[in-house]
Amino acid sequence: MFLGTAGTGVPPESTQQALGYPSLFLLVLIGALVPVVPTGALVSSAAVVAFHQTAPFSLALVFVVSAFAAFLGDVALYWLGRRGMRSKNGSRWLETIRDRAPEERLAQAQQKLNDHGIAVLTLSRLVPAGRIPVMLACLLARMPLRDFARGDAPACLAWAATYQLIGILGGSLFREPWEGVAAAVVLTLAVGAAPGIWRRIRRTAAS
Repeated sequence: MFLGTAGTGVPPESTQQALGYPSLFLLVLIGALVPVVPTGALVSSAAVVAFHQTAPFSLALVFVVSAFAAFLGDVALYWLGRRGMRSKNGSRWLETIRDRAPEERLAQAQQKLNDHGIAVLTLSRLVPAGRIPVMLACLLARMPLRDFARGDAPACLAWAATYQLIGILGGSLFREPWEGVAAAVVLTLAVGAAPGIWRRIRRTAAS
């Protein structure tokens, strides 16, 4: 019996965990460095899968891995941005940050940074498309990396918890994991698109 069990290899759930957590870490890290990957949807999807697993601490591991990867990615991107500001010709990372921070959003972020200091970083990750304008405002204000990291740590924790809750909600509504993943992705993308749609509606109404 033991030999037969050993011959079957690693159980599917263990295999998913062995591959899933490193993949989640890398994807969230890359998404923080290259702000086009929907990292919120990744965390929500991982939370759905963890919700349906029997292994203990699966949800806790998703939370820790997601928050840590997001924090490392933010700090790395901020460090690259500071390096770009100090270099003679700038850097492509700084240009990426600037390209994804509209002037209107940047002005708002600078005002909030002046009013609330590093506390604004916590909210920046919870507001869709709010992270990059606030990061650029911090760069332009010459905020030290240590201060940025101190404000970004609770932001990443709050971000990971929020999108994990979305995944848990999706997982609890459906019996099949893939149904919960689909629901979590749709909900996450809808949350991310809502502010942009609202701004377009306001501009249309104003004109």
